[in-house]
Amino acid sequence: MIRLLIADSFPVTRAGLRTILASSSDIEIVAEVEDGAQAVERALELDPDVVITESRLPKMDGLTVLRTLQTRAPRTKVLLFTASENKEEFIEAMKLGCSGVLTKDSAPQLIIKSIQKVNAGEIWLDSNTTAAVIRQFANPSDFTPPSLHGNGKPRERAQLSQREREIIVLIAQGYKNKEIAEKMFITEQTVKNHLHNVFDKLGVSDRLELALYAIHNSLHLKP
Repeated sequence: MIRLLIADSFPVTRAGLRTILASSSDIEIVAEVEDGAQAVERALELDPDVVITESRLPKMDGLTVLRTLQTRAPRTKVLLFTASENKEEFIEAMKLGCSGVLTKDSAPQLIIKSIQKVNAGEIWLDSNTTAAVIRQFANPSDFTPPSLHGNGKPRERAQLSQREREIIVLIAQGYKNKEIAEKMFITEQTVKNHLHNVFDKLGVSDRLELALYAIHNSLHLKP
């Protein structure tokens, strides 16, 4: 079971999450709180696997909650649940060690999936936020890629083909599969096939991890 703590100042939002998550057999809500101070207190007391928190909490904002839990409860993953479209806020959250950003207009199934993915040690971001984070983290010294966050070291880099390197460059720039296909004059399925091979060679599990791995190892500079 994934032990989840919900921190949101709006009762209707907490009730909505409770209803959505009731359909998931592997998520247990261990506490609901309405302000940041309670979020930290209950997280330290209950040691949840995941905390889902809005950014604008009373008494202590979501980013301060995140910063505090990173120091005092580093095992707990934090998922930012927000109505904001402020990419700078998302980037700051990721710098502080946030495991993902989920917008409040997300479909119910994505809310469940995001919690499951974050609990499994993955990063959850939509494509627009991914591109913003990648641009901000273009300096390798600015971050440690998710693959190094307690999930073991990534595999030693296998030999990449020229085409695979070209695709990695475009992924690191935030392009989607369809856009990559158009730029490279290949089909979208061919892009997916190349990505599958790249994921396997580098030992990464998703596009964000691939992009951050590429930037960290300067692959985005060597097409």
